[in-house]
Amino acid sequence: MSDNRNMFIAIGLSMVILIGWQFFFGIPQAEKQRQAAEQQRIEQTAQQQAQSGATPTPGAAPGTTPAGLPQAGAPGTPGGRALTRAEAIAASPRAPIATQRLSGSISLRGARADDLLLTEYHETVDPKSPNIVLLSPSGGPNPFYAEFGWTSAAGAGVAVPGPDTLWTVQPGAILTEKTPLVLTWDNGQGLTFRRTFTIDDHYMFAVKDEVENKGAAAATLYPYALVSRHGVPHVAGFYILHEGLIGVLGDNGLQEVTYAKMDKEKPLTFSATGGWLGITDKYWAATVIPDQSVKVDAKFSSAMINGQQTFQTDYLAQPLTVEPGSKITSSGQLFAGAKVVQVVDGYAETYKIDRFDRLIDWGWFYFITKPLFLVIDWIYRVVGNFGVAILVVTVLLKGIFFPLANKSYASMAKMKAVQPELTSIRERYADDKVKQQQAMMELYKKEKINPVAGCLPILIQIPVFFALYKVLFVTIEMRHAPFFGWIRDLSAPDPTTVFNLFGLIPWDPGSVPVIGSYLLLGAWPLIMGVTMWVQMKLNPAPPDPTQQMIFNWMPIIFTFMLAHFAAGLVIYWAWNNTLSVTQQAVIMRRNGVKIELWDNIKGALGLGKKQAAKG
Repeated sequence: MSDNRNMFIAIGLSMVILIGWQFFFGIPQAEKQRQAAEQQRIEQTAQQQAQSGATPTPGAAPGTTPAGLPQAGAPGTPGGRALTRAEAIAASPRAPIATQRLSGSISLRGARADDLLLTEYHETVDPKSPNIVLLSPSGGPNPFYAEFGWTSAAGAGVAVPGPDTLWTVQPGAILTEKTPLVLTWDNGQGLTFRRTFTIDDHYMFAVKDEVENKGAAAATLYPYALVSRHGVPHVAGFYILHEGLIGVLGDNGLQEVTYAKMDKEKPLTFSATGGWLGITDKYWAATVIPDQSVKVDAKFSSAMINGQQTFQTDYLAQPLTVEPGSKITSSGQLFAGAKVVQVVDGYAETYKIDRFDRLIDWGWFYFITKPLFLVIDWIYRVVGNFGVAILVVTVLLKGIFFPLANKSYASMAKMKAVQPELTSIRERYADDKVKQQQAMMELYKKEKINPVAGCLPILIQIPVFFALYKVLFVTIEMRHAPFFGWIRDLSAPDPTTVFNLFGLIPWDPGSVPVIGSYLLLGAWPLIMGVTMWVQMKLNPAPPDPTQQMIFNWMPIIFTFMLAHFAAGLVIYWAWNNTLSVTQQAVIMRRNGVKIELWDNIKGALGLGKKQAAKG
């Protein structure tokens, strides 16, 4: 029975290591390869369409009565070349956006929000690196934009503004936190359209659309809003993170559809009152939000437009009829910016937007992940360093789980104290495994020892480990957050490597073919590996040779595996191991058990055998 248990433990530990490696590295690498193949397929399809002269068919708009919503237009290619972003912006007249956190412009052609930079965020940790570009116009590279407007009933013959409509604005008008931007357009049939943009001190635009009827006939119009993205963007490729189309639509709940899945599906339609929908990246997002009291028909869609895969989320509100001499109004909002937890939560509360906080991908363990972040963030506001906040939270977690860990370590100390008796039992019943197991269980019962108690501290760490991993991976607050020394970004792996003596040798080990990624072994992963090894050597060696081999190799395997993880997670693991070693040593001393750490380390290094041989 003992051998079977040892075998199962060995198999279980091996599976944990293999599954962990596959989950965090094998699957992401496969996903990246799949994305590369998908992008190649899209390019080939576009080339075939261009050669055959085929014209892609836009997806149908939600509902059957109103006319279709605007679709992506053909990119401008003057002189046979694609436009740069600057050229695409300059191709249409614009009204500037200038706030504390945003810069850019709104195109007067189509009244689109299609030029937006986040002035507080940079592409790298270097503050002189370019700002993050969120929205870009059609015609240039990587178009990504939001649009509000009206569509009329099919066949009604009512002229409504579209993507090519040129709106007018007061000379010198600029959108700031204190000054709105007002655009107007007359359709020449008695209808005057007026669109007013306002913006708060963060990332929420309010869009108010008004239509005044000075004609002789009534007109029925449908308000709409959309977020469109051309091309398949680069994504992190991790299954624990959603990037793509997203929304919360009433009873339909949270909808998350990846680019790859949307490319293969027919348009997804929903009907809801209120809600929100858009397209999200890891740290940034653009979402349109209808009036939360208005019923809308929403849609996620993808289509090949002008040789480019295009993704769109849109909603169509209920029709409004503007009588002669009267006016109708439709209101919506656009969130376009960084997914800062406090800001997103504030919008959800202030505007009563249904589950808007799920714009941040907290995952299935939402009830652990988000509270853990809130605690870390609160401590950060006191100490001023997220790395220090993680260390403090680790101490707090140790305090919370102290009773359970204390009981576990006490049982382990008793286990160590009865090792001579266990050895005697094994020798006495060497040929009778059943009696051997019975005698060992009687000893455990007599001494009140739980033989599997040593697993509890590791099991306790697992949910916290995954929750902290998620926090470091998805929250923008951790992006480019420095610790001390060479760690300038807690959300990125340790940038050093032992194979070039931590930068003393001007050589990049990562450039080595095939094994380069395994040579990026930084200082903190090594520290973590050493603390894990010391913690294991504090305990008596397992009697089973297979278990001994696994426990001896585990620190090495985890050192290489965690070398690619966020530095903040590795720092947490190393600090947690250090606290565990200290706690376990104190408990063992209290139980009168000799701490044989140095003896075990010497034995592991072969020093004990050499001394015995000399003796």
